Amino acid sequence: MRNLMATCALALMVSGAALAAPTGNTSAANVLKGDYVEARTASVFAGACHYNGEVMSTGREAEMVWHIREGAWDDVSLAGLSAIAAITSNSNLQEEGAARRSVLFIDARATAPQMKAMVGALKSRYGKTLGEVVEVKRAPIAFERKDEAFQVEAKGVTLLQVDAMPDHACCKQPNMVCYKPLVEIKDRKVGYTRASGIQDKTLGTTWEKANQNTAFYGDFSF
Repeated sequence: MRNLMATCALALMVSGAALAAPTGNTSAANVLKGDYVEARTASVFAGACHYNGEVMSTGREAEMVWHIREGAWDDVSLAGLSAIAAITSNSNLQEEGAARRSVLFIDARATAPQMKAMVGALKSRYGKTLGEVVEVKRAPIAFERKDEAFQVEAKGVTLLQVDAMPDHACCKQPNMVCYKPLVEIKDRKVGYTRASGIQDKTLGTTWEKANQNTAFYGDFSF
């Protein structure tokens, strides 16, 4: 157990550096709040053997989803819109110095000013996390949350289905949470991923992961 605690503690220290510090325009008028969910290609709640078996060979891809409940950026309301980021690296995403590449998918319902504002907000707040944004695309994003169950669907991009872990086991056994979310969120919980993956080939890779504890979810605010 002491070995497990040491392994997870080290992983948390390293991955913490991936949280991006705010940059750019962060005036009082630029405030966004909403739901956040991410899924990765590595289990984020696992025993030491499982973690060690994945850390060097996987965990290099993730999908990140923001659903804006309220707020505006650059005086443009973004309430009700969603965005997805597909991200990949040449190393596990917990590694601070690993190069990252990403694609942003913006809700197809967004107007041109809303799309510009959304991209500006995500790049400003999460530039380090996203790394090189190689392309920005529109996608028909359907976001649904029922209590602590999430479904995000964007044709040709992703189908993400995440449920709460039974009895919130991640809160009762925190030493088995071996990563941090890629962005700072409130009331962080680990999710059981029923389906996840990125089908878009812009980054030169596609992936699928299902039926494992590979997700985080919570509320974001910036």
